[in-house]
Amino acid sequence: MPPVAYTHGHHASVVGAHAARTVENSASYLAPLIEPGMRILDVGCGPGSITIDLASRVGDAGRVVGIDASAEVVEHARRAAEAAGIGNVEFLMGDAYAPPGGDFDIVHAHQVLQHLGEPVAALAAWRRAGRVVAARDVVYSATAIHPLTPELARWRELVVSLQAANGGDGDAGAKLKAWAREAGFSSVETDVETWCFESASGRGFWGGQWAQRAVHSAFADGTERFGLADAAERERIADAWRAWTADDDGWMAMLHGWILARD
Repeated sequence: MPPVAYTHGHHASVVGAHAARTVENSASYLAPLIEPGMRILDVGCGPGSITIDLASRVGDAGRVVGIDASAEVVEHARRAAEAAGIGNVEFLMGDAYAPPGGDFDIVHAHQVLQHLGEPVAALAAWRRAGRVVAARDVVYSATAIHPLTPELARWRELVVSLQAANGGDGDAGAKLKAWAREAGFSSVETDVETWCFESASGRGFWGGQWAQRAVHSAFADGTERFGLADAAERERIADAWRAWTADDDGWMAMLHGWILARD
């Protein structure tokens, strides 16, 4: 498969934000399907917060395996599971296109397909690995921000452009159904979930991380490498996120498409 650069990278601001994800806030559509004793594969598990939550829900009779291409975040996830006292979870280095065997009840992927150059091939591989494939991805172009300053509008544009430059698709959430049908699934249930950040804590979480990511993470490196934005523009974007964070009227909603795909 063609190599694709991971748009977000693994700066501490990114890993910390990803570690705040849970089944409730990032995969609630999947929660009604989870039963004790299930075997679940979590593809692109990152720091493992959703994976560990899944493991707690399937109980000791179940098993959850998380795979990620980054050795750094796999080790982070292992430490997090140990700290949480969750023993029915395993974290491995892995390839999204070649998942481990194991006759899984569910193959889950959160914000993964947007980063893959061949999403249909990945879905076909997951179809062979499990009975249900559950995937959720963002539609960045549909992100609603208030106040929508020129700098924050530019941020939204740059995220989509950078994802494309890296070989992915920043609007993957809108295409999950089509990709799953192309991958051979006969039944595809689909709908949307949203993230909304408007409280002081919510704005602090989202705006705070992006004030750092705009100038320090792979977002900064990538927009520089592809000539999409210079350092001065990235600083303006960081300042705009700080101002939005401090604005009591600040509000943002991110649309995510999800699928439950079966044969």
